[in-house]
Amino acid sequence: MPQVPEYPVLREAVALACRAPSVHNSQPWKWVSDGSVLHLFADRDRLVPVIDRAGREMILSCGAVLDHLRVAISAAGWDTQVTCFPDRTDADHVAVVEFSPSAGLDTTQCRRAEAIPRRRTDRLPLAAPHDWPALEATLRAVVEGDAVMLAVVADDDRAQLAAASRLTESIRRQDPTYQSELRWWTSPFELEQGIPASARVSVSEADRVDVARSFPTTGYGARRARLGPDHAKIVVLSTASDSRSEVLRCGEVLSTVLLDCAVAGSATCALTHLTEIAPSRRLISQLTGQPGLAQVLIRVGQALPEGEHPPATPRRPAAEVLSVRR
Repeated sequence: MPQVPEYPVLREAVALACRAPSVHNSQPWKWVSDGSVLHLFADRDRLVPVIDRAGREMILSCGAVLDHLRVAISAAGWDTQVTCFPDRTDADHVAVVEFSPSAGLDTTQCRRAEAIPRRRTDRLPLAAPHDWPALEATLRAVVEGDAVMLAVVADDDRAQLAAASRLTESIRRQDPTYQSELRWWTSPFELEQGIPASARVSVSEADRVDVARSFPTTGYGARRARLGPDHAKIVVLSTASDSRSEVLRCGEVLSTVLLDCAVAGSATCALTHLTEIAPSRRLISQLTGQPGLAQVLIRVGQALPEGEHPPATPRRPAAEVLSVRR
């Protein structure tokens, strides 16, 4: 008989895993336990169709939640073996997770699990990260020998990237279908998904962040005013192609990068608006000298120690995302 965590342990691990980031906080995943293994499915009912018609960012999001699950269950004393895309007839069957008791707790995974509740998308201006050389070395070690490539945009190239970001957002402002989709995911009546006002920024705050997706602004004032403009480093994760397996793996690496930054006390903001447009993706490749296709950018910086931190964004309850197949 296969050994599996008891249901309450599994449920708590899934709930923690679902703190993973996703495009527009759409949470496009569902979990099914059959008593012996745990299945991860992409949830196409939660696809964000205007910006992600092909479902690439949906799979990226599923990669992030899959890695969060591995971290959470490892901290509970279980090892995992994952088979990705196990069913050729069902493209939305993302992974099968098998379990075995751990011989001992992995301290690195435990630190990452403890960081999951602290990690959130911080769209406010950030100071430069503390001890960036050491943190950069940690992040590069995550992708060493991996199919995912990591690069850092040089400070001298940031102005070009910022100009591309502004142009992308300018084009999007003229697209009524994009604006309609954005308004839906930022609507105030959604309590368990989307991007609430508390996670967005005011006009004056947005003006100080040069590489960002534009969301409907809020009534907040000028939080972190003494920081001035954004000084976050910009990390780029790329893959050789947009294949499902590579994009999924990139989502897993994204999860690890975000959690390792949280462990180090750094704030982060994952960005995909520039990777949704072909010319911007080409520019990113040129600026980083990195072959392949950019999948996600990550602002990494430091928030002020006193207050002014965005609260955690809402998540659907575990009962809604986890079902049991008898």
